[in-house]
Amino acid sequence: MKFKTARTLASVALVGSFVVAALPVVSSASSVHGVSDNTFNTKFSTMASLKSITAKGKGSIAVILPDTVSSTRYTEFDAPYLKKAFLTAGLKSSQFIIQNAQGSTTTQYTDAQADISKGAKVILLDALDSTTGSQIEKYAKAHGVKVIDYDRLVLGGSDGYYVSFNNVAVGTLIGQGLVSCLTSWKVKSPMVYEMKGDPTDNNATLFAQGYSAVLTKAGFTTAKGNLTVQGTGTWTPATALTDFQGVYSSNAKINAVVTPNDENAAPIISYLQSKGLAPKTIPFTGQDATLTGFQNIISGYQCGTVYKPVWLEAQAAAALAVYLRAGMAAPKSLVNGVTKDSTTMKNVPSVLLKATWVTAATVEKTVIADKVIKASDLCTATAPNVAGSTQPTYAQDCKTYGIK
Repeated sequence: MKFKTARTLASVALVGSFVVAALPVVSSASSVHGVSDNTFNTKFSTMASLKSITAKGKGSIAVILPDTVSSTRYTEFDAPYLKKAFLTAGLKSSQFIIQNAQGSTTTQYTDAQADISKGAKVILLDALDSTTGSQIEKYAKAHGVKVIDYDRLVLGGSDGYYVSFNNVAVGTLIGQGLVSCLTSWKVKSPMVYEMKGDPTDNNATLFAQGYSAVLTKAGFTTAKGNLTVQGTGTWTPATALTDFQGVYSSNAKINAVVTPNDENAAPIISYLQSKGLAPKTIPFTGQDATLTGFQNIISGYQCGTVYKPVWLEAQAAAALAVYLRAGMAAPKSLVNGVTKDSTTMKNVPSVLLKATWVTAATVEKTVIADKVIKASDLCTATAPNVAGSTQPTYAQDCKTYGIK
């Protein structure tokens, strides 16, 4: 992906819970140290320009990621990208720590306490839920520690900073991807099963807000009998499969599924493959641009996935953390908007980034070009057939779509 190095003034726009403010943004050449939401790249060169800021800082930066179940991105992408961003910015390995709470709210809270007691001045937090997040932020504020909400906004939090993608827009991409796929795959009499992520995750609410609006506009409603909504939502793939099986067993007419991420889609696709599902029969959607997701995409079982460049998000968050650690205000060219906290109704200063919908036809020029997914990993893998064994089909799929 390529990001422009300059932006013009934007008018105030309201998108779901996001309010993107009109901020005067100067070109990267005249921004403080050339840092803006548009200057980050896969070479991490912008981070290297922050060494003088890093040298002014004191204490450490602590990152607390949520789990390894809701998405493999946290271990595959976030942790290594954040580490690279910090090191490139001049931090020593002893000046930052990257942890994963492994799905435990208790662990996430105690990690934060331990980090603060060891001298952390900034915490970059991807909270498991807003209750835990607000407790951590209250504790941090009492100890003079800054907190950046990473990827997920903590509702009712301390109103520090927020770094993420425009998550309503992410949901919109998912909905548009499904509607487009219904046409290209020539799905007759579509009946859509709409799934959701965990209701304790504010992002899941925003994703659903985006794709539900698209589906409604396209004419898919429960009232017309062409949309099925079931369950309260989950980020646990096994639970997503169980939910689907319960609905599908009583309504086999379902022939399209809105899945909010690749991980929820994968076990359901495998289940249907075991029942003899043919390619380009029942479209699925996804998010997080995982290897498994792309295997399902190029082989004709998933329409596409939302690619949120984690290298971009990680650098934006790390850069913000470096400024806060140095006791400096973040450049307006980096903090490009605000996000409404629906609990406190306050506007949280935010770095809102842009995601992209990736299909089989655009894999090569996006995630392969950005070196997020290796063509060798994607193309040499074996694919399951309907009998449950494996056959080397992904290599041919890669040739079909020019992936190399």
